[in-house]
Amino acid sequence: MPLTAICLQDFMDQGKGKRVQPPWSPPEGTKHSRLCLYNSLTRNKEIFQPQNGKKVTWYCCGPTVYDASHMGHARSYISFDILRRILRDYFKFDVFYCMNITDIDDKIIKRTRQNYLFEQYRKNKSTPAQLLEDVKTASELFSVKLSETTDPDKRQMLEKIQNAVKSAFDPLQEAVQAKLPAEEISRCHEILLEEAKDLLSDWLDSKFGSQVTDNSIFSELPKFWEGEFHKDMEALNVLPPDVLTRVSEYVPEIVAFVKKIVDNGYGYVSNGSVYFDTVKFGSSEKHSYAKLVPEAVGDQKALQEGEGDLSISADRLCEKHSPNDFALWKSSKPGEPSWDSPWGKGRPGWHIECSAMAGSILGESMDIHGGGFDLRFPHHDNELAQSEAYFENDNWVRYFLHTGHLTIAGCKMSKSLKNFITIKDALQKHTARQLRLAFLMHSWKDTLDYSSNTMESAIQYEKFMNEFFLNVKDILRAPTDVTGQFQKWENQEAELNKNFYDKKAAIHEALCDNVDTRSVLEEMRSLVSQSNSYIAAKKSARQMPNRLLLENISCYLTQMLKIFGAIESDDAIGFPVGGNNQNINIESTVMPYLQVLSEFREGVRQIAREKKVTEVLQLSDALRDDILPELGVRFEDHEGLPTVVKLVDKDTLLKEREEKKKIEEEKKRKKEEAARKKQEQEAAKLAKMKIPPHEMFKSEHDKYSKFDENGFPTHDTEGKELSKGQIKKLKKLYETQEKLYKEYLQMVQNGSAN
Repeated sequence: MPLTAICLQDFMDQGKGKRVQPPWSPPEGTKHSRLCLYNSLTRNKEIFQPQNGKKVTWYCCGPTVYDASHMGHARSYISFDILRRILRDYFKFDVFYCMNITDIDDKIIKRTRQNYLFEQYRKNKSTPAQLLEDVKTASELFSVKLSETTDPDKRQMLEKIQNAVKSAFDPLQEAVQAKLPAEEISRCHEILLEEAKDLLSDWLDSKFGSQVTDNSIFSELPKFWEGEFHKDMEALNVLPPDVLTRVSEYVPEIVAFVKKIVDNGYGYVSNGSVYFDTVKFGSSEKHSYAKLVPEAVGDQKALQEGEGDLSISADRLCEKHSPNDFALWKSSKPGEPSWDSPWGKGRPGWHIECSAMAGSILGESMDIHGGGFDLRFPHHDNELAQSEAYFENDNWVRYFLHTGHLTIAGCKMSKSLKNFITIKDALQKHTARQLRLAFLMHSWKDTLDYSSNTMESAIQYEKFMNEFFLNVKDILRAPTDVTGQFQKWENQEAELNKNFYDKKAAIHEALCDNVDTRSVLEEMRSLVSQSNSYIAAKKSARQMPNRLLLENISCYLTQMLKIFGAIESDDAIGFPVGGNNQNINIESTVMPYLQVLSEFREGVRQIAREKKVTEVLQLSDALRDDILPELGVRFEDHEGLPTVVKLVDKDTLLKEREEKKKIEEEKKRKKEEAARKKQEQEAAKLAKMKIPPHEMFKSEHDKYSKFDENGFPTHDTEGKELSKGQIKKLKKLYETQEKLYKEYLQMVQNGSAN
């Protein structure tokens, strides 16, 4: 190295030191939102922090299986299914989900006995006279029940039953008295027997209920309705629980649970039953009673409902130390199923079952407990008390989640009031996806009104999303080579991509905020609207929309709907075609053939337009409008653009076709109506034109009595001369008629007056 270079290097080394990398500092980043859930224990949104890392233990109150599952059940179980899926698939928690089945309960016992006794009564084939006598006797008992009912909704329901029985009673009585033919009497007999089922069942139970002693009779009814419940949940695409517990299978565990509560000093034995001592528990420094609804303590109506219809007799209530105490174990009366226990034959109380079963599976503390809003008190408050009395802790449940009520067109829904819609009936009108979308469009913790408006909103949302997916699929099917799928981004693409990421961020914020699916669906709708505007702008400019960008957006939206349980298939984009249970991908199988058909049809139409062969064009339209919809295929023709091919649910297409026909018929009717009115107006105008001015007032005898030589009125009906003001007005009318009459004479002369 030359001397000058060495000197220069030394100078640089001394002045600046050796060249090194500059310091680096990490970006500040943004604050990460954390999932918050509305916790009924605090009545506030709380940051969700499981007790053991990402593992979440969750217990959900299941159904009491004595009748068909209804939309009130769907409200809870679809809502919790959505929450469970989001925690598992979006927030990536490891959720362990346990649910119970209540198959021992006062309602089940009473319904089982009533059904059994009524069927025995039916088999005995009572005579018409005997049936009339029995219904009369049963009605007296029913009238007492009605007079003691203060709840207006329940009273209305009982009055409805009473009126229906009376309407069926009188025809049979008259038929018997008139000695009508046997066939007519038999028909009236069957009608009364069916209408009076509730009355007779109550009466028969009061007389013979204590004689039903076979335990197996009490297991058949809940077993049947549990099976129906599981079928309904599967039809609604509700995930099965990881563990299912039945009360009938956990009686030994329940007995042991009750025994320990007594040993811990929070329970007492009374006349063969065991009760929870709310006073002693509440006075303990370690415990608090009624954490969820403290203001409800002392609500005897709610407490008695919690005890059950068979457990609120005077002798039962006298067994308690305090009216607020509740049964842990009930001594069985004749006509009730029973199990052995240290306190004699008996059966579990309602609240204890959940504590014993959840405790045996999830231990002394769980992360989440879920149930319907109406279970907060006394059921869940009593669960908390007896569980914390058993475990001697104060944190059996960390987060209590309660789903909102469900109303039907604004009215309270209740199985006991016979005002309910079964899940099977609801699925006859709407798909499981539409029902789920309706629930997603509302907060899980607020009241949801199940009405035609609610469901129409869900249907329109589904249609809106589906059309977007179908349009994107059509764009992605356009032929291109490997490199052609990567298109240059202009400002429109950059703007849409920014909106896409903004929407994803907003959706994440909404899910963190108490799983606000209502806001999520609105953000998704907005993203689709922006994408639709982008597609329309590109097409109007005769440019191809960016395939990868639209594919990314539609895949993201599809994935979110999968997380919510609204899509079951493995398809990357959109709703499945032909239902969720298809073994083959119909779209990928048939679409190539439909594409060929579409292109062939377009070529034929082009030739037909050039050659003006209208018959071929009509056949082409018939293929699009009449034939293909029957196969679940929609062709959309756009001027100057290729035909868009879409696979759509057949029923949807046929409904669209009917609506289109109705609109066209309505247009035709309005057009014909407008033509008729126009014709009538022209006829009326012509009729008016035909009247000579000197004749126009002479027919109005109720207004005028004298006229001049030109037929112009001079006096009114009382013989008084018309005022100057009146004459001035009439003169204008007269002059207008003169013009019309001259026009008419001109038309006659020209031959156009017909």
